[in-house]
Amino acid sequence: MGHTVAIIGANDFQNQAILLAKSLGYTTHVFAWADGAVGKDTANHFYPVSITEKERILEICRPLRLDGVFSIGSDLAVPTVSYLAARLGLPGNSEACAAVSTNKFRMRRRFRERGIPTPRFWEVASPAESDAVDAPFPLIVKPTDRSGSRGVTRVEDRATLREAVARCVGCSFEKKAIVEEYIEGDEYSAESISFRGRHRLLAVTQKFTTGAPHFIETGHVQPAPVPPGAVRDAVFAALDALEITCGASHAEFKVTSAGEVRLIEVGARMGGDCIGSDLVRLSTGHDFLRMTLDAACGKAPDFTPVSVPQTAFVRFLFGQADLDTLHVMQEEAPDVLRRVSAIEPPAGRPVTDSSNRLGYYLGACADERFVRLRSLLGFAQAVPQ
Repeated sequence: MGHTVAIIGANDFQNQAILLAKSLGYTTHVFAWADGAVGKDTANHFYPVSITEKERILEICRPLRLDGVFSIGSDLAVPTVSYLAARLGLPGNSEACAAVSTNKFRMRRRFRERGIPTPRFWEVASPAESDAVDAPFPLIVKPTDRSGSRGVTRVEDRATLREAVARCVGCSFEKKAIVEEYIEGDEYSAESISFRGRHRLLAVTQKFTTGAPHFIETGHVQPAPVPPGAVRDAVFAALDALEITCGASHAEFKVTSAGEVRLIEVGARMGGDCIGSDLVRLSTGHDFLRMTLDAACGKAPDFTPVSVPQTAFVRFLFGQADLDTLHVMQEEAPDVLRRVSAIEPPAGRPVTDSSNRLGYYLGACADERFVRLRSLLGFAQAVPQ
């Protein structure tokens, strides 16, 4: 009898999980809205059901005799995955873990309770409530329960704080925002795999953004110039605090000028933006996607390298200048490119968050060649910590 797995989500990033599972002989049952669902054409069975409709998905899954259920890069899918795993007797993180790890306020509160250094923070439900925030500017404002840079704003004074809170409350599912102290430093993320409560750090990602006020990701590079020791200690303490015991995780942090690792937030899932689905394998040789699938099916991750590590990157498109750079890459370094997404034509509209960037391309090459391409790709050289 063959193996069967449910995958929650079907966008371009999630499609890499569908393709992998099928290549390993799994029958894939995939759930997502049909609009934008690249995976509807690659899944064995596709169901046009919102990934938040967990009760309906459960009804469909009960007779399927699943070996596992997972999602690789969506905070919105995390509660559904935990809900299904708990009711179908499958491996996975608890529903309590999902509730804390997908809400920035609850996560910050848990870190504080466990003695993990975290910026001061306030939960607010209206601009008026933000008047009680007692901290020096600048501050960061975010919706408590969204990802992909939605609503994220650095504010410099009381008036812009009120405006940002109004926007974040408006796009929050629970209609709340979190106000945080701003931490200076270079931004990174840590990509880890957990199985039965034991963690392994696989890669550290250097993150590039548009900067203030909205910090929309423009690209990512692995490996990052950060020693893994201090990162590992801080991240594993956070994973334990959030009770993340099974599958992939993505921890965002900053490194201050003093070399201190300061956690920002942690997701109980792979990093999106091709970080988990592609970059980890390209930069480390470890098959992170397969590890995540194996953990969801109760199998220990296999750390045997499957390829030669290289410097790996993904670059996102915001306008014509980025398209011009892609064309140069296609002409002068086509062997470096591993995948180019579908690309929307520039239409003069601003990119407001990660969801409406025009597309992306990703690649990998030897370290010395990447050094020569860095400037063209727009990746400023970070100073090793």
